[in-house]
Amino acid sequence: MSKIRSTTVCAVMHNGQIAIGADGQATMGNTVAKNNVRKIRKLQNGNIVVGFAGSTADAFALMERFEEKLNAYSGNFKRGAIELAKDWRTDRFLRRLEAMMIAASKDELLVISGTGDVLEPDNDIAAIGSGSMYAQAAASALKKHATNLSAEEMVRESLTIAADICIYTNHNLVVETIS
Repeated sequence: MSKIRSTTVCAVMHNGQIAIGADGQATMGNTVAKNNVRKIRKLQNGNIVVGFAGSTADAFALMERFEEKLNAYSGNFKRGAIELAKDWRTDRFLRRLEAMMIAASKDELLVISGTGDVLEPDNDIAAIGSGSMYAQAAASALKKHATNLSAEEMVRESLTIAADICIYTNHNLVVETIS
């Protein structure tokens, strides 16, 4: 079976709001397998939002593990993320998972990877996946020059620009916000 390609996930923190969004396309090789995959999930009763890029099954395994870590550390967002990254890097099963995550709480934005990284992105903008550089560039320009836009509007426009350029990103967007 062909490897499922990545996607585009973008998050922006702006004026007290965090928005995280993703497109809905899943591809296998050079074929669109599905165009309405939901790659954004709410955890901890909607207090944390996670977006993923990479293998869907792997991402779900990671989200479940992340929620377990959040529960184990009384909802401590950063501690849960660090503990997930430690497990992801050292656990024989998790090490094989091919995915990345952006996670957001009401006042923090993190990129979590299987290399053990838990990164707080510069300029309160994070992007992962095949169209990430397009979305990140667009979000950076919007945040700098279109300050009247909300975080949600910036994410939607950034993902739309990425979808116009990246063949592994479509215009079927899901965006969630945390205020």
